[in-house]
Amino acid sequence: MFRTIVSLAGVGLVALVCDVGGPALGQDTRPPGNSREAKLIAVLKSGAAQHDKAAACLELSRVGSKDSVAPLAALLGDEKLAHMARYALEPIPDPAVDAALRDALGRLKGRPLVGVIGSLGVRRDAQAVEPLSRLLNDPDSDVAQAAARALGSIGGPAAVKALEGALDGTSAANQRAICEGLFRCAEAFSAHGQRDPALAIYERLNQPKMPQPVRDGAARRARMLRQEEGPRL
Repeated sequence: MFRTIVSLAGVGLVALVCDVGGPALGQDTRPPGNSREAKLIAVLKSGAAQHDKAAACLELSRVGSKDSVAPLAALLGDEKLAHMARYALEPIPDPAVDAALRDALGRLKGRPLVGVIGSLGVRRDAQAVEPLSRLLNDPDSDVAQAAARALGSIGGPAAVKALEGALDGTSAANQRAICEGLFRCAEAFSAHGQRDPALAIYERLNQPKMPQPVRDGAARRARMLRQEEGPRL
């Protein structure tokens, strides 16, 4: 091993330690991604403090892979760490995340369940439409409303059918969330050039039994959509 100590004028004594055969000065010596991930997973599985586990989740949101899914999913029921666990899971591009979140729907309640529902909406998991549809009538209004909004984010004909089916006979608060979900579905259709299904949703919402703000919004969006389309020749 060869070591040198260099004095830099005006700065003070700075020791530069060079190991022969080691990395060049300035070279990134951080462990590769999979090694970093393994160390972070170990923190999650350990008895580390809450803030250390939260910091590990934050880093896993950047370097996490399929290997991180199970240890992160194990925290979804933790009131203090569930949010950070979901923050780490949402950007991982592996279907194992969606499967883990769907599985959590059947075992969580309260705020952790609401959070998982939101994450499924963020990931736009089409396979979650059926289980989320069953939650539209959940006795916990927070859960029912989160399901409505998540279905709106996922979009598609199946989500629209579920939302429209739950629109009548629900509470006023739940009805507003369902309407919001339907608006989201309509906007997604419109953004992809699917004018007719978007207009059908707006017409469904522009009915006398709907709250006036919903009717007004639906009528305005339908009018704008028809203007964007232009006259038919």
